[in-house]
Amino acid sequence: MFKYSYDALVYYGEDIAKSIGRVARFGYDAIELVGEPAKQDAKQIRSLCQEHDIAVSSICSIYSGVQRDLSAANPANRSKAVDYTKSVADFAAATGAPVMIVAPSPVGKMAPESDPKQEWEWAVKGIQDAADYAAPMGVKLCIEAWNRYETHFINRLSQCIELMKAVDRPNVGIMGDTFHMNIDDASIPDAIRKANGALIHIHFADSNRAAPGEGHLDFKPILRALKDIDYKGYITFELLPATSDPFGTLRSGGGREFFDDYTRQSIDVIKKIEAEL
Repeated sequence: MFKYSYDALVYYGEDIAKSIGRVARFGYDAIELVGEPAKQDAKQIRSLCQEHDIAVSSICSIYSGVQRDLSAANPANRSKAVDYTKSVADFAAATGAPVMIVAPSPVGKMAPESDPKQEWEWAVKGIQDAADYAAPMGVKLCIEAWNRYETHFINRLSQCIELMKAVDRPNVGIMGDTFHMNIDDASIPDAIRKANGALIHIHFADSNRAAPGEGHLDFKPILRALKDIDYKGYITFELLPATSDPFGTLRSGGGREFFDDYTRQSIDVIKKIEAEL
């Protein structure tokens, strides 16, 4: 049986206690936390998760802006990005999360600002530094690929594997996201099978980034591929409104279906497919 988690990022602006309660109420095994350590109380989160009998599956790190760019030309910004990544590792350890997401370049950086080979080397070094820091705490890093409309750097699972091999740390793996993969991986199931042994985390969302069943993705072969590689990580739902500013939509009170309705629908739809396999 798969383990299920829901990303608290979707519940934008909501108190974490309410988010944890909702995830537990709808039968999830865990919650994925937003990677903003300075804004959250790890001790409170651990207590709330224990109260509701759920785990923390992972930390959804937030790589945005020049000071969270592991491949930045500015060495001060690279250093700040590494410091941020280490702070997320501390947060993961404090909340009991076994996995944290890492991105080598921030969302919205659409072209290299330096020689691509140099950017690659900087990204490798930054992830290595963070991985070495996280290893004694038992925290794993997973490299995520974003689609070509959100970053120039890593867009497919095969590229994640190349970067993981270059980093060459035992606590570094990769993750997929079906929303991004639907855009840039020719076959989601094939990409998953080729990532056997490397894939330690995955995000689920339909083709329009809504709950499974709202778009055109066929999740049955995706789940079958995960079973074929004996995937042991969490299936975490990361959904967002299909607008140019999804957090603005949520901030203004839109996208209310992403809370109760889609939390329920996501796990119900995927568990039903799992039962059919």
